[in-house]
Amino acid sequence: VVDGVIDILNYVPQPRTIRMDPERVNALLGTDIPAAEQYKYLERVEIRTEQHDFPDGPADVVIPSWRADVEGIADLAEEVARFYGYNNIPVTLMRGQTTLGGYSAEQKLENRLGALCRAFGYDEIITYSFISPACYDKIRWPRDYSARKSFQILNPLGEDTSIMRTTPLPSMLDILTRNYNYRNKSARLYELARVYLPGGEDGLANESKVLTLGAYGEDMDFYAMKGAVEAILKDIRAVDIHFEGPTGAPSDASYHPGRCATVWSGSDCIGIFGQIHPLAAQNYGVDAELYCAELSFDELLNAKGPDPEYVPLPRFPAVTRDIAVVCGEKVTVGALEDCIRRGAKGLLKEVALFDIYRGKGVDEGKKSVAFNLTLRADDRSLTSEEADADVKAVLELLEQELGAVLR
Repeated sequence: VVDGVIDILNYVPQPRTIRMDPERVNALLGTDIPAAEQYKYLERVEIRTEQHDFPDGPADVVIPSWRADVEGIADLAEEVARFYGYNNIPVTLMRGQTTLGGYSAEQKLENRLGALCRAFGYDEIITYSFISPACYDKIRWPRDYSARKSFQILNPLGEDTSIMRTTPLPSMLDILTRNYNYRNKSARLYELARVYLPGGEDGLANESKVLTLGAYGEDMDFYAMKGAVEAILKDIRAVDIHFEGPTGAPSDASYHPGRCATVWSGSDCIGIFGQIHPLAAQNYGVDAELYCAELSFDELLNAKGPDPEYVPLPRFPAVTRDIAVVCGEKVTVGALEDCIRRGAKGLLKEVALFDIYRGKGVDEGKKSVAFNLTLRADDRSLTSEEADADVKAVLELLEQELGAVLR
C-alpha cells in the first residue's frame, strides 16, 4: 500500500577484524588441517588475512560487512568444516574428561531384579522407610537388639513413624496383612527396600538395599518361595550358591524354624527366606501362612556371575547313573549334593535329587536319598568303566565325609 522503502538502520556496516587460530579450529573439529589450507578455505568466502602470504599460526582476519553471523572462532571453524567436508572429519569422542551415558552395574541389576519379580507374578510395592518401634516386637526380634540398631527421628510425625527401619520385613508384612484383610485370596509382592544400619561415615546410617519378596495363597509354600529365589540367582548367574539352615541371628526369630533357609554365595550370606513364624503372623492378625524372602542387594551384586559366553552343544552322548545313599536325618540334601560335585573327577555335568525315602528297609533315624547323575566328556564318548570310576569316587567321598553309604 505504501510505496518506497523505509530503512531505520542508523549506521553503515563496516568490516570487522577477529583473531583466527588454526590450532584452536583443529581442536574444535577434531581434525589436523594445515593452517595455510584453513586460510584458503576462508578466502573463498572473502574472509582474508591482512598479510600477503598465508601465515602458519594465529592471525587477524577481516570479516566482510555482510557477514554479521561470523562473530568468533567457532564460526570460523564452521566455515573451514564446510569446505573441508563434513564426511572427511573423523568420528571421535570428546577429548579430556568425558561422561558416557548408560546404566551403572547397580542400576542394571536393579532393573533386572524388578523385571524378574514381575515376570514371576510379583507386584511392586513402595513403603515408608520409617516405622514404629513396636514393629520389632511384632516380628519377634529381641527388643534390646532392635533398639540398639535403630536411628531415632528427631521430629517424628508420631510414634508409628519414629525410627528408621533396619529390616524391610515389617513393611512387607503390613502390606500383606492389608491385602489379607481386604479378602484377597492371594498376593505376591516385592520391594527393593532401603534400610538404615549403623556404621556409616560421620555417625550417619549405612544405607543399603534389600530385595524383599512376600506372598500368601493356595499355591504358595516354602518350595514355591525357594523356587523364586533360585530363579533369581540363576538368572543373574550367581556363583557358588548353596542353602543352609538358620544362622542363629536375631532376625531368624521372625521365621518358622523348620521352614526357612539361608542363601549363601561361597562364605557370604545373601539372605534368608521361608515361612513367617506363626506367632509373628498372629501378631499381624493373619491366620494364613505368610512367606517372605530378604536378599541383600549388595551381596547379590557381589555374587553376580560374568556375562554368558557361547558354548557349542555337546557332540557326544551323556551317561546317566542313579545312586541312593543312606545317611543320618541331620544330613542335608545340599551337603550331599556338594559332596557329590566335589567327589566327581571332572565328568559330572548335572546332579538332580529325585527321591527321599524313610520306612521299611531303612534304619530308624536314617533316610535314603536318591540322585540322578549325568556324566559326559567333551572330547569323546564315555565308557562304562570311566563312568563307574567317577561314581565310585563320589561314593567314597560321601562315606568319608558324611557317613552316607550306598543303599
